[in-house]
Formats: sequence, structure tokens, C-alpha cells
Amino acid sequence: MNRWTVRASVVITSLAALLMGYAVSQAQMAPGSGDVVADRQRLMKLNGASSRDMNDKLKAGQIEAIAVNAETIAINAQHIPFLFPEGSMTDKSNAKPEVWEKKADFDAAAKTMQVKAEELRDAARAKDQAKVEALMKDFGRTTCGACHTPFRKPVN
Repeated sequence: MNRWTVRASVVITSLAALLMGYAVSQAQMAPGSGDVVADRQRLMKLNGASSRDMNDKLKAGQIEAIAVNAETIAINAQHIPFLFPEGSMTDKSNAKPEVWEKKADFDAAAKTMQVKAEELRDAARAKDQAKVEALMKDFGRTTCGACHTPFRKPVN
């Protein structure tokens, strides 16, 4: 991939992250879409896409470009607790009752995701390949997996 393509990708992804962050922050102050389950599923899908893109960029040696995806995940992680209000467990949701029974643990897992994503973002910006590789090695397990295992129903 040439530099122009990488830069364009970074700019586009940054704009998408900013728009998503703005939309989610507005959802906290406004009714949002009116369907909190759909809102949180969209946010989680964006996190999944960002994670896959980070892995692809790591394989391609595009260390600095990972920063955009990590920033997206860090911003999204800040909004996760707000997207799981009491009483929002429905048939459409894969959330386990433990989300609300152990809300402090759930919120802490979201905070851990934010912190780990920020560490990854900063290492990518610094072009610290060794640190990025080390953080990426455990990123899914210490962020997504730390929440999905105790708080999400298995998806078939």
C-alpha cells in the first residue's frame, strides 16, 4: 500500500471514529435511536471491525495506522456502560444478566478496554513496533474476551 492510501485510510477512519464518538455522546444526552440494544450492537460491531483492521495492519507492517483503530475502540469503550442501562435485556440482546448483577465489574471491564486501547494507540503513534506487537498479542483476550466471557451469551 502506498503512503497516500495509508494516509487516506487513516483520515477516513478517524472521521468515522469522531462521528461515532459524537453520535454515541449525543445518545447519552438525547433519546438516540430509541433502541439501546441496536445502538450497542452497532458499537460492538464497529469495535469488531476495528479489531480486525488492526490485525490486518499489523500483518502488513502498518504499525502507525493502528492508532486510528485503537482510538476508535478507546472512544467506544467510554460509552459501553451507558449502553447497558438497567432493564435493557431483551430477546434481541446477547447480554447475560451478569451485566447488571455485577455492574461494577462490567464497567471496570469497559474501562480496562479503554486503557488498553489508549496504550496501543500511543505505542502505534510512537511507531514502537515491539510494544504494539506485545499489546496486540493479548489485546483481544484482555479487552473483548474479558467482557464477552463473563457477560455475553455464546453466539452460535
